[in-house]
Amino acid sequence: MSEDKPAETVENSSAEVNAIPNGKGHEPGEEITASAKTPPAEDSENTCRETLANSTQNAGTENTEASLPENQEFLSAAEDKKTPRFTDFEGKTSFGMSVFNLGNAIMGSGILGLAYAMANTGVVLFLLLLTVVAVLSSYSIHLLLKSSGIVGIRAYEQLGYRAFGTPGKMAAGIAITLQNIGAMSSYLYIVKYEFPLVIQAFLKVDKPAGEWYLDGNYLVIIVSVAVILPLALMKQLGYLGYTSGFSLSCMVFFLISVIYKKFNLPCPFVDFALNSTGGVMNVTATDSGGGDNLACIPKMANLNTQTAYTIPILAFAFVCHPEVLPIYTELRNPTKKKMQHVSNISIAVMYVMYFLAALFGYLTFYDEVEAELLHTYSRVDPYDTLILCVRVAVLTAVTLTVPIVLFPVRRAIQQMIFPNKTFYWPRHIAIAITLLMFINLLVIFAPNILGIFGVIGATSAPCLIFIFPAVFYIRIVPKEEEPLRSVPKILAACFAGIGFLFMIMSLSFIIIDWTSGSSKASSGH
Repeated sequence: MSEDKPAETVENSSAEVNAIPNGKGHEPGEEITASAKTPPAEDSENTCRETLANSTQNAGTENTEASLPENQEFLSAAEDKKTPRFTDFEGKTSFGMSVFNLGNAIMGSGILGLAYAMANTGVVLFLLLLTVVAVLSSYSIHLLLKSSGIVGIRAYEQLGYRAFGTPGKMAAGIAITLQNIGAMSSYLYIVKYEFPLVIQAFLKVDKPAGEWYLDGNYLVIIVSVAVILPLALMKQLGYLGYTSGFSLSCMVFFLISVIYKKFNLPCPFVDFALNSTGGVMNVTATDSGGGDNLACIPKMANLNTQTAYTIPILAFAFVCHPEVLPIYTELRNPTKKKMQHVSNISIAVMYVMYFLAALFGYLTFYDEVEAELLHTYSRVDPYDTLILCVRVAVLTAVTLTVPIVLFPVRRAIQQMIFPNKTFYWPRHIAIAITLLMFINLLVIFAPNILGIFGVIGATSAPCLIFIFPAVFYIRIVPKEEEPLRSVPKILAACFAGIGFLFMIMSLSFIIIDWTSGSSKASSGH
């Protein structure tokens, strides 16, 4: 409630706020402490003192800000004793780097499931769906930027608070938590399936005899404790920024390798198991396709029960909405138009990468492609040097991304459960350990990566991409500026409707699929 007054103050001078740059918005929500905290007039004496103290701090290094309590940077205007920091730091991130950052936020392990999605929709239908999701994502970022510009708030949860009060804040926090837990689960799922294969290839073990170091479940726990937990315990998200460029370059290497392998593997691929054992357990394209010609012709359109997973997987692949506003905060000389350009370029680059990865992955294996693309390559030759390098690159990328994705979840949990508490190490550590334990259990016992992509994609992704940006926009943009019956608000309402339809349809398909027992998601590889 304490936000309403300060936020109104900012609303009155929203144009001024829009023009004010900020350079250190590493934390989602950090900007709210700045923009929505105009100190009350009656505290002018305190304000003078705080301003003096603040300017003294700013004379030092930027590390001063990094030492502030984590919660205070993230929380709402409850602590009016701090001076606004929105005007204190000039945005330092260039246009190009912002494109890179947002591209990295968009790019996730979803790229590994896109070839399977294409196999279940056909090339043309997949391209159509990918285009629609990309355009809709760009439009929803436009809605978010417009809403944040009007109230001067650059944090997803706080937009929810301004639109609907505490329920809005909670809904946004829960959706972000679900979405990021889904992302972390999918990353650790890759570790579970790929790490044993990498070790197996290095050690040249043809048939594992139950060694513990080739058990994916043990390896997920070891990676979580040895690599992810120490990084997740860091106080500031900014310290992890160094890994983002490396993470994205690993994915580019993955794409180049997928394209190269398409021209390197024979079409009805020969299963490695057949070659090495001479047995009859061959599951190649020739078996299912009934001949070379049929098996090696790509389908332009294809509908089956697995098609239900395609839209959620695509939507999951384009979710970057919680990151848009913090990146906007860091942009040098930020304007809505400039940030929209950043978003459009990032989405366009990822769109091309997604389509190429899906197309060449599909054209390599056709209907034999699996839900996790890299797993399919190991059926051809588990000791392929290039694919081994790709596996290492992807494993490195996804492992280093988990701590970055964990930070917003911890902040959302702190805002929802401990809204007025300052930074406290034991709580900071406890939330990280609890989250990692929960995600480890989920990954060890969840049936298949499709279950994770499908269910999370069908619930939280439509909220973050379609529903929340639209309803926040309708509530936040003043009626004087845009009446409820104006074209932009009617479009936004239709957009929210698309989100609801998409969520209901996707969940229905998935439930029907699971109950019929035909889904690959109900049984492991």
